Amino acid sequence: MGYIRDKENTSPSGFNRWQIEHTLLVTYHNPKQVHGAISVGGTAPCLLSPPFVTPCVSLADGLAAFRAFLKTEFSEENLEFWLACEDFKKTRSAAKLASKAQRIFEEFIDVQAPREVNIDFQTRELTRRNVQEPSLSCFDQAQGKVHSLMEKDSYPRFLRSKIYTDLLSQTQRRLS
Repeated sequence: MGYIRDKENTSPSGFNRWQIEHTLLVTYHNPKQVHGAISVGGTAPCLLSPPFVTPCVSLADGLAAFRAFLKTEFSEENLEFWLACEDFKKTRSAAKLASKAQRIFEEFIDVQAPREVNIDFQTRELTRRNVQEPSLSCFDQAQGKVHSLMEKDSYPRFLRSKIYTDLLSQTQRRLS
């Protein structure tokens, strides 16, 4: 299980960021709403209920629920792109780096890509240039934009969704 570090950063949008070992969990704070966070990767818990860290939802269940929610909003490409970037950063072979970068670009970044993510023109062009000489950070700006979009838009709606409340209910039943 991961542990909360002492840093808490509150943004004007009402989000607190808690760094848990290698995973950034984003928790939407509103006293009238459910508190939670999804961890993507590492061994950090998937549900964060401040001020306690509770490993009550498995990574697979939390990720599957968020993915299902994004599908209902026709925006699952955001999560898929983010996950593809995380996988890309683990690439160690230079030959594989170039082919993976091209594949991610063609699937998510290129105009008319089959699963095109919603990013601005400047970010798209910067990413296009970065992919021509790929490095492990060539998607960082685009990934950051997509993460910010999910953090400010999709994720708060997910926390208010039936999919999320059903996940919490199932988890509570399993734990009782």
